[in-house]
Amino acid sequence: MRNEKLRNVAIIAHVDHGKTTLVDEMLKQGGVFRKNQQVAERVMDSNDLERERGITILSKNTAVHYEGVRINIVDTPGHADFSGEVERVLKMVSGVLLLVDSFEGPMPQTRFVLKKALELNLKVIIVVNKTDRPDARCAEVVDETLELLLELDASDEQLDSPIVFASGRDGTATTDWKVPGKDLRPLFDAILSHIPAPEGDPDAPLQLLISTIDYNDYVGRIGIGRIERGGIQAGQMAIRCAYGSSFTSPAARLGGLYEFDGLKRVPCESARVGDIVAVSGFDELFIGDTICDPAMAEPLPFVKIDEPTVSMTFCVNDSPFAGTEGQFVTSRHLRARLMKEMQTDVSLRVEDTETTDAFRVSGRGELHLSILIETMRRQGYEFQVTKPVVLYKEIDGVQCEPIERVVCDVPTEYSGVVIEKLGRRRGTLASMHGQDRMRLEFLIPSRGLFGYRSDFLTDTHGEGVMSAVFECYEPVKGDIPTRLCGSLVAFETGEATSYALFSAQERGELFIEPGAKVYSGMIVGRNSRPGDIDVNVCKKKHMTNSRNSAAAEEALKITNVHIPTMEEALEFIDDDELVEITPKSIRMRKRVLNAEMRKKLESRKKQG
Repeated sequence: MRNEKLRNVAIIAHVDHGKTTLVDEMLKQGGVFRKNQQVAERVMDSNDLERERGITILSKNTAVHYEGVRINIVDTPGHADFSGEVERVLKMVSGVLLLVDSFEGPMPQTRFVLKKALELNLKVIIVVNKTDRPDARCAEVVDETLELLLELDASDEQLDSPIVFASGRDGTATTDWKVPGKDLRPLFDAILSHIPAPEGDPDAPLQLLISTIDYNDYVGRIGIGRIERGGIQAGQMAIRCAYGSSFTSPAARLGGLYEFDGLKRVPCESARVGDIVAVSGFDELFIGDTICDPAMAEPLPFVKIDEPTVSMTFCVNDSPFAGTEGQFVTSRHLRARLMKEMQTDVSLRVEDTETTDAFRVSGRGELHLSILIETMRRQGYEFQVTKPVVLYKEIDGVQCEPIERVVCDVPTEYSGVVIEKLGRRRGTLASMHGQDRMRLEFLIPSRGLFGYRSDFLTDTHGEGVMSAVFECYEPVKGDIPTRLCGSLVAFETGEATSYALFSAQERGELFIEPGAKVYSGMIVGRNSRPGDIDVNVCKKKHMTNSRNSAAAEEALKITNVHIPTMEEALEFIDDDELVEITPKSIRMRKRVLNAEMRKKLESRKKQG
C-alpha cells in the first residue's frame, strides 16, 4: 500500500554547491515561514561551527507541504569527510535531489554520494543549481552529469532522470535553462511526479529503522528514522534489536513520538508506514537499531559505512600549563566524551591504547577529526593530539594505503607548480582540461595531502579550489617528502618579550606575539631551514642608554608573525610533536620538552 500524501527525499551534492540555500527557499515557498518573517540565511545550519565555516556538518530533517503532500527533506553535508552522515540518511528516503553547480559541474563528492544513491536504487532528480551565475554552462554540466551516471553503471530509468535548472539564491526553478523560472514549483512538481510514495503494509507489526541519534537533557536519547512497516502510537510498548545480532532489549514504553514540520519537531499521537519520526523512551539506542513490535522482533539491515582512513591519538595534556584553562582534563573525561561521540558518528572509531591516558581516534579525514577537536575544546575539554596518520590495510598479502581523488581548479599560470608539488607527493595526474582556469584531477595517497593545503593556497595566491574524496586502496607508493623546515623551540618558561621576538624573527616565521606565555619545549615558530633551533623568546634588554626602555622596546617592529589555526597546527607538526588543545589556546610542543633529552634521543636514532 502506498502513502500518496508523503514523499521522502534527500539533497546530496559536493560542498558549496548550494544545498542549504535551496532548502531555505523550499521552506519559504512551502509555507513554513510567513512572507514578512525575517529568516537568517542557511537556517538549517544551526550549529555554531556550521555557520562560522559555511559548511553543513550534520544531516538535518525538515518538512514542507505542497499540493496537500508532505515532503520530508533531509539536508546532508557536502564535504567528503562527513560522508558517513550522507550514507546513513539515505536509508530514510526514496529518492535524491542531486545538486550540481552550473559552472563547476560534477566534483569528487558528487561522484561519491551519487554512487551510494544508485547502489540503494534510489530515484534521482538532477538539479543544476546556481543558474544565475554569469559563467554558468548549463548544457555542458548536464552532459558531464549524464556521463557520470554512465560511468557509475546507472540503469536506463536512472539515466532518464528529470533535469531541473534552479537558482537557490533567487528561489526559482525551470525545466528549460533558456527560460527564466518564477518560483520553485517545477522542482516541487518533479518531486511529486518522480519520487515514489513510500509503500508498505500499514497493518503489519512495527518496524522502525533508526538512522540518526539526537540527545535531549530532559528525555535522553532520541532516535530518528523511517517507519518501514506497520504504524506506531505514542506510548506503545516496543523492543529494540540490532541486525546480525541475537540481542533483543526488554519491552519499553515509548516516551514520546514526534514528526517534522518545517524546522520544528512536533509531538504526534500516531504515524504510519513511510513517515520519518523521532522517538524516545530507550535508555540505550544506537544508529542501525530497529524498533519493533514486541510480538515480532525482525531487525532490518543497515547500510554499510565505509571504513575510516585517517587516525590520531588523543591524550591527556601533560604540559607545564596543564589544567589551567580547561574544565575537563582527566583521561576519564576524555574517554567518556569520545565514546559518546562514537554513538552518534558512525564513521568514527575510538580504541584504547597501551596507556590509559591515550586513545586512538580514527575518522574519514583531517577535517572530520578537526571538527571533533574544535567541538570538544568549545565544550571545555583540554587534551593533546598527535600528527594525523593514514590507516594501512593488508589486501591479498600486500600492504595498501588509502588513495584520494583530488580535483584542483586553478588559474592556468599556477597549474605548473601544483602539478610539480603533487607529483613530488606521489600524485598521478589523471586528467587536465580548461583554458583560463585549469581543472586538474589527481590520484594521490592520503598521506601525500598532509600539510599540503596551506602550500596550495600560497602557490595559487588564494585563487585555487581543491577538493578530495576517498577513491580506493592501492599498494604503498613509497616515501613521501615531509616538511622541509624545522621548528623554533622555546628555550625557557616565561613570557615572550618584543626584544627577544625581534631577534628570533630573523630565524623564520613566529607563531606567538609579545606577552604570550611559553614553556620550555613549546614550538614558537617555523625555522626557515631544516632542523630545530632552540630560541630564548623571554629575554629582556636590561641595560640601555635610552631613558625610557619600555618605549625603546615598543619601537622594535615585529613583522613576521602568523598565529596558526588548529588545522594549520595539525598540518605543521611532525612525528615528534603534539598540538595542545585548550578552550582558550592552541599550542604546539615537542613530545619531549627537555632539550638535552631530545638531543640524546636524536643521536640514538642516528646511531641505531
